[in-house]
Amino acid sequence: LSRVWRCCQRENGAAFMALPLLSCGEISDAAAVTVEESGSVAGQVLLLGGCTDDQGGMSTVHLVDLATGVCTPQPNLLHARGMFAAARMPDGCLVCAAGIDDNCEKLSSAEILEPPAQGATDAAWTQRELPALSVERYGCSGCVLSDGRFVVLGGMNNSSQMLSSCETLAVGHSKHWEHLPPMHDARIDFACAAVAGCIIVVGGYGLKSAEVFDEVLDRWLRLPCDIPVDVGLHSMGNTLLYRYTR
Repeated sequence: LSRVWRCCQRENGAAFMALPLLSCGEISDAAAVTVEESGSVAGQVLLLGGCTDDQGGMSTVHLVDLATGVCTPQPNLLHARGMFAAARMPDGCLVCAAGIDDNCEKLSSAEILEPPAQGATDAAWTQRELPALSVERYGCSGCVLSDGRFVVLGGMNNSSQMLSSCETLAVGHSKHWEHLPPMHDARIDFACAAVAGCIIVVGGYGLKSAEVFDEVLDRWLRLPCDIPVDVGLHSMGNTLLYRYTR
């Protein structure tokens, strides 16, 4: 799809607003990461990779002006990727890891995208290689811990086995990935968010369960409530909403 929706928090709850269509056309299984928003009245996202109609990964990168839908091409990713993990780091850089390539092969590679220097005009994002994960995976999720480490969670491996394993990298400081404790449930195509020193994961193919990783306890805890649906929920998006207080 090329449609864009914006979720806005109101005093009486959240509401969705339709935004202009993407000028780059339809795309699936891409990562959309918020970047510096001062250049647009509605904000900007970097649209990374994605899958073609035959499900192979793409290496394209577009800077999207949400106010107009205009997609400005940026230098390609080092590797074609679809169904991968991506997140924005505290310093504004973006990390992409794992996924499937243009031949539908599973990936363990990772890369970092660095933004143009502040105040630079007509400058583009630049990429460099990061250490590879210990295992190929796709359909995984990614987020950033409170100490700035990037985490890749779950997915599916080369043997078509769903994974519960999690790996973390201190970007710029580590030469290899380290393991976090595995999730209780193996998951693919699930929602994931980091907040208040915790990672929350929900759903995934065939799953309604939810669990939380407590950074202080260094362990996963099952949440008492499943998703309120009759079947497992997967391939959904997620974001954090902040409640209004008077």
